[in-house]
Amino acid sequence: MPQTRLRNLVYRAALPLLAPPVGGRTRLSADGAPFQRMDRLQRILTRHHVLGSVTLLRAGEREALLCASVQEPAHDATPDTIFRVASLTKMATAAVVLKLCGAGKLSPEDRARDILPGADRLGEATVRQLLSHTSGLRDHPAADRTLREGQPYPVTLAQLPDPAGERGTFHYCNLGFGLMGSIIETVTGESVEACFQRVLFQPLGMRATLSAVTLDERAIMPISRVLPYHPGQDVRIPPLGRQPLTVPDPLRHYGYTAGSLYTDARSVAILLDAIRNDPQLRPMRETQADYGALSPTLHYGLGLLIVRDPRLGGEAVYGHQGYAYGCVDGAFFSADGRTLVHLNGGASEARTGRLGLLNRDLIRWAWQEEFPVWT
Repeated sequence: MPQTRLRNLVYRAALPLLAPPVGGRTRLSADGAPFQRMDRLQRILTRHHVLGSVTLLRAGEREALLCASVQEPAHDATPDTIFRVASLTKMATAAVVLKLCGAGKLSPEDRARDILPGADRLGEATVRQLLSHTSGLRDHPAADRTLREGQPYPVTLAQLPDPAGERGTFHYCNLGFGLMGSIIETVTGESVEACFQRVLFQPLGMRATLSAVTLDERAIMPISRVLPYHPGQDVRIPPLGRQPLTVPDPLRHYGYTAGSLYTDARSVAILLDAIRNDPQLRPMRETQADYGALSPTLHYGLGLLIVRDPRLGGEAVYGHQGYAYGCVDGAFFSADGRTLVHLNGGASEARTGRLGLLNRDLIRWAWQEEFPVWT
């Protein structure tokens, strides 16, 4: 994934030459109301080398859904296809935490170290700061390694730079969100899977899980990195997803709540509806931090990306994007009820600032070209 401007430019230059082409190889299947600008959507999918996807638009009672399947490499998509949606998980995590706060189990101002044994290194960092990437933590290779090895979180924290000096500054951090899983298990006595099912998935009627052990692997969309593309190296379930979450283990369950949600497009839309309409979840939409000069149109709430782009007419668009193993998922909504969900099995990871170019183009298409025709 390109992390700097220079790498992003090199990536974009190499993409047309080295990424697997999808033009003429994609089979489309529509469900629900017809898209008015299907031609524009097809061009976006082709331009960004999207390998198998489900795109859903919803406004009021109207819903349109397009499944795009690619035959080589094989990525078949149906309305029921399960995707590992990467960082879209963070929206569900923040929603669960706010529900627990409403039930008196937590407060956004609680210090994480007061909840988690052995987390003194977090200093004064609060639950709110973990949910808004302002705790001072940064992602570090040591965190990925110790998580893969099954080490407890105190081992991980001991290997990281002291976060105190950067507390209050925005640094997007998967580890910070992952630690929310340990906090959830500690305050509820449940596994994160059981808590998410009880508090969020089942009440909303979502088809979702944090662990893939109960899923039919064939129903999960494989993910392929389009650049560099290596045939046969698809990922359906990474090692973390193959671990059962039947009993709580706060010391080691600090990876799931950052990006391990398995679900389908309509269930993601249900989650977005809840974030928009549930008064308990309204704090998610309140700006907590800014991305800064690199992405002046991007801001962050609690587990929620906020896009304020004058080219979208000035209204805020809320949601999240998910990068993992080559997928570039996106789920966004506006306060008036318009919703876009796009899940895929691989796509161009090129970005403008920190917003995926694929997601930028999809948001512009939906809000500027498709939704206006609906209304």
